[in-house]
Amino acid sequence: MSFLAACVQLQGSSDLARNAQTTERLIRLAAARGATLICTPEATDYLGPHKDKVRLAEAIDGPRAHGWSALAKELQVTLLIGSFAEATESQRPANTSLLFGPDGTLLAHYRKVHLFDVDVPGGVQFLESKTTTPGKELVNVASAVGQIGLSICYDLRFPGLYQALAKGGAQLLTVPSAFTLMTGKDHWHVLLRARAIENQCYVLAPGQWGHHDDDGLRESYGRSCIIDPWGQVLAECPDGEGICMAEIDLEAQAALRQRMPVLEHRRY
Repeated sequence: MSFLAACVQLQGSSDLARNAQTTERLIRLAAARGATLICTPEATDYLGPHKDKVRLAEAIDGPRAHGWSALAKELQVTLLIGSFAEATESQRPANTSLLFGPDGTLLAHYRKVHLFDVDVPGGVQFLESKTTTPGKELVNVASAVGQIGLSICYDLRFPGLYQALAKGGAQLLTVPSAFTLMTGKDHWHVLLRARAIENQCYVLAPGQWGHHDDDGLRESYGRSCIIDPWGQVLAECPDGEGICMAEIDLEAQAALRQRMPVLEHRRY
């Protein structure tokens, strides 16, 4: 089976309406160009001051999720909303991915497990755990376009997570992100290609780009991309908002795994 996949690149802000309009426009563009799997970045709904996240957070069955479900159904695509602020019982929302099927059904949700608590010399200082409730479960889900293993941004630095997803049958790995410029310029492509190569998976990495109005904390690297199981970058977004697209060939992936059965050779 082969199909077209697309990654959406956004410059998120605190303006919910603007974010929603831009996201929908780019999803529709990708669908019009033939994509049947479309992925958006981390913080698709809101990327602004963190003190407002609690007030703006919604439940998984809230208005934003209903809108994304309706869009997936209308366009008949598998749609990954890279993440949104999910309301929880605590005062800290979860950072949650939502995967919708072509009929609008919510196939799965994934709450980001690894939270971004760092102090990079000369770079960014950020404590995501102060404002976010961590997830506890891996999510591997069957879809119309194959088995998808879900992750978000900082998860990328923890290869064991992806090895577990591949062991569970994942053919595609999604890494919606808001990778910082400071770390992204050195680590983004290296880590994404490594996860693709070592797990013989396609990797879809939609990202945020540019400056955000979040108290001056973040500038995102962008370079949203799609990588094949051999580690080749098939498509990549330039600076700015837009989409990139590439063909996903699951039969070629299966043939590679048969010729070079890395997953079967793992001993620990």
